[in-house]
Amino acid sequence: MIAMQYSFTLPADYDMSIIDRRIRDKGPLLDGFPNLGFKAYLSARRGEFGSRDNLYAPFYLWQKPEGASDFLCSPGFEALTSAFGRPQVKTWIVWEAQFSPDIGAAAFATRNILQTEPHAPLADLRRAESAEAEADVAAGALASVSGFEPTTWTRVRFSLWREPREIGEHTQAYRVGHMSLAR
Repeated sequence: MIAMQYSFTLPADYDMSIIDRRIRDKGPLLDGFPNLGFKAYLSARRGEFGSRDNLYAPFYLWQKPEGASDFLCSPGFEALTSAFGRPQVKTWIVWEAQFSPDIGAAAFATRNILQTEPHAPLADLRRAESAEAEADVAAGALASVSGFEPTTWTRVRFSLWREPREIGEHTQAYRVGHMSLAR
């Protein structure tokens, strides 16, 4: 599995109802996309839940790399890049992915990107990150994904929730506008 996210930082005075409308209109187009685990259509508003920026930042979980490749080569992604520019697409190799059958009810998301310390034992980190994902689900998360990226040695912790969560200083929180799921 591969986790993937790109983000567009929008001006402080940007009318975020444009993003809400885009999510409402375009969101269902990826429902059942081949090799998709889920796509969470995410947005954040400056000043809400500690966000410093207005963001449009979808997060994907791909069952197979071909799904990510097919999507990035698709007319839908081409239309997105025509509207907003070509983003930097972050990807992580998934260590753990936990799901609730109620994942479609997600309304909020949290994401942390953590730097991996030099010489940290990866097997120990993998076990710890997997335990974090399991703990999030035990605490009510509808999904929790952890993974790593070995070029920049970052790790991601991503969770979907029904309700807003108390967040830490380095956590980005989002609203979920739509969930596209595998069929």
